[in-house]
Amino acid sequence: MADIPDKQIKRLKALLAEAETSLGAAKELLVSLVGNDGIVAPTDTEENIGKVIEGVFDGQNMVGSDGKTYPVPANYASKSKLVQGDILKLTIADDGAFLYKQIGPIPRKQVVGVLSQRDGHYYVTAGSDEYRVLLASVTYFKAKPGDQVSVNVPESDVKAEWAALEAAL
Repeated sequence: MADIPDKQIKRLKALLAEAETSLGAAKELLVSLVGNDGIVAPTDTEENIGKVIEGVFDGQNMVGSDGKTYPVPANYASKSKLVQGDILKLTIADDGAFLYKQIGPIPRKQVVGVLSQRDGHYYVTAGSDEYRVLLASVTYFKAKPGDQVSVNVPESDVKAEWAALEAAL
């Protein structure tokens, strides 16, 4: 077998991890619809449900399966410690209300870094990696530039742009 570059192996592992996450989310959705016994579970009436869209959290928004971008409230993303790549379900009620639910958290790891601020955005530098973090998280933890913080990032080798602030240390 020919030598396979490490970069291709890492990318393949990341694709497999994403596929496993998507498969897990699909299985969870199927169980929520039909239950473990295969019998369709009763649901709310159509006029109450509105529209349901699944998508992937990109660090700030949800990119829906329909290709559209939906704003995720920063307080929800911060409180739920959403990580870039998490699978979300958005229910848009008939009255226009947006209800998000995390249905497929991806594997994550915790790293420690230093908080900084530039151009109005907050970043955490952990080793040679730098991640953006939500302002809502920074203000919640009352963190300041220069503080040591703990963040959650995707466990996969795919480079994430965003991290979820776990705690100010």
